[in-house]
Amino acid sequence: MIIKKLEVGPIMANCYILGCESTKEAVVIDPGDDADQILMELAESEFNVKYLINTHGHFDHVGANKKMKEVTGAKLAIHPEDEPMLSELAQSASMFGLSAENSPPADILLNDGDEITFGKITLKVMHTPGHSKGGICLYTKGHLFSGDTLFAGSIGRTDLPGGDYDTLISNIKEKLLPLDENTLVYTGHGPETTIGNEKRMNPFLR
Repeated sequence: MIIKKLEVGPIMANCYILGCESTKEAVVIDPGDDADQILMELAESEFNVKYLINTHGHFDHVGANKKMKEVTGAKLAIHPEDEPMLSELAQSASMFGLSAENSPPADILLNDGDEITFGKITLKVMHTPGHSKGGICLYTKGHLFSGDTLFAGSIGRTDLPGGDYDTLISNIKEKLLPLDENTLVYTGHGPETTIGNEKRMNPFLR
């Protein structure tokens, strides 16, 4: 699996392009902004985008949905609890003094345990609410894309609408920490980490 990471938008959200080496099918996780930059990376890799996957509905992770979908024709996927947020991006961004285009509605509603396949790669959906009601992580052996659920040495904020600290901690401990300690964690902001590092070092999880 080819993994490309881009930091997009004024809040520096991590957008990930995942590509199957043999088939050139790809997914884009959290196209938060800077659609032209993402599209350029896709073109250089000669990837055919099958899905645009939102780990949650906050504007800094979904702001480029509209243009990405128009250009690539890929199907847009998000958890049903966060799908209503897609039509409110302009309003939510304005609360932070920023701007964003409202997103088209989702083509696919993802629930816990669902699987997304592109090329020879399958991602398992893990519903991990707490940062938002519809927050998800995506897992394939050795790799976890955690959105704003888990960060290196930290966790997603829980003071926004739909957030809940106890729910977030419970989901991290019950669903993520049992994964193999060598699993690489690709976060929604900041650097990568591993499950083992977070078990030992994350002050929120002790």
